[in-house]
Amino acid sequence: MTASKLDQLRAMTTVVADTGDIEAVRRLKPVDCTTNPTLLLKAVETPAYAGLVEEAIAWGKRQGGTGAVEAVCDRLAVTFGTELTKIVPGRVSTEVDADLSFDTDATIAKARAIIAAYKERGVGRERILIKIASTWEGIQAARVLQAEGIDCNLTLLFALPQAVAAADAKAFLISPFVGRILDWHVKAGGGPYTAETDPGVVSVRTIYSYYKAYGIDTVVMGASFRNTGEIEALAGCDRLTIGPGLLDELAGATGDLPRKLSPEASGKASQKLDLDEKAFRFAMNEDPMATEKLAEGIRGFVKDLRSLRKLVAAKLDEAKAA
Repeated sequence: MTASKLDQLRAMTTVVADTGDIEAVRRLKPVDCTTNPTLLLKAVETPAYAGLVEEAIAWGKRQGGTGAVEAVCDRLAVTFGTELTKIVPGRVSTEVDADLSFDTDATIAKARAIIAAYKERGVGRERILIKIASTWEGIQAARVLQAEGIDCNLTLLFALPQAVAAADAKAFLISPFVGRILDWHVKAGGGPYTAETDPGVVSVRTIYSYYKAYGIDTVVMGASFRNTGEIEALAGCDRLTIGPGLLDELAGATGDLPRKLSPEASGKASQKLDLDEKAFRFAMNEDPMATEKLAEGIRGFVKDLRSLRKLVAAKLDEAKAA
């Protein structure tokens, strides 16, 4: 019997679950797991996790003070992350607040606090990736954190200059987005695209080739998929983070899944880039897709972060009134 496409993929790529749903992770058995404010908000609104939310609210009530809401949100992220570390054998990514995306010092402070909170739960830093938006400020925060032994996942990454700057900062891992790149090009009137010509797939392949050609150790983890064709076109990438729906689709699909990427045959790399801050910002400015999708992604995460804070504030008010 032919192995499922998911099992074939697992033989050549580390599969990561892109969800905060603990039960989905338990069922799908990925190696790693990654969350963000959007996924955390969905999980918090799920009745199955009411106990975890109630614990964080009760803790927040005892803390009091003006920063209680933010503290509870941080506690929830670490609580869900801790539960996920009990299921996956590898890493769990926990995101720094998206509204800190342009503040290097605040990002560093938040990351250190997250690692300290995990340590209090008995979870070592070797199990956690700190997820940071790939702004210039975020990448510089990752540079400092990596030097301290705190591994980072640079997310909302849409272009080679971001990947090059992240590698220069010695980031442990990058999450280049596939589907959102496709979305932009389709909206701009491009296409129709096949899996091979999909601009998101082409972007990740370009980054992968660059890293392998220049001996860069930073892990490439393709993210944000719209269909299984994009995933299959990146089979062999270091890691791929995939939502539960597409993981289920791959698990139910059979047929041969050929390897598309490998370190030995990574293709011709583009010319090596040397980017200081000015060169980075100019390169991003020259790429309207990357500029727009980075800004849009930060806005989206901030919107969901605010929704999460609003939900937590209401629950804290209820708890105080009880």
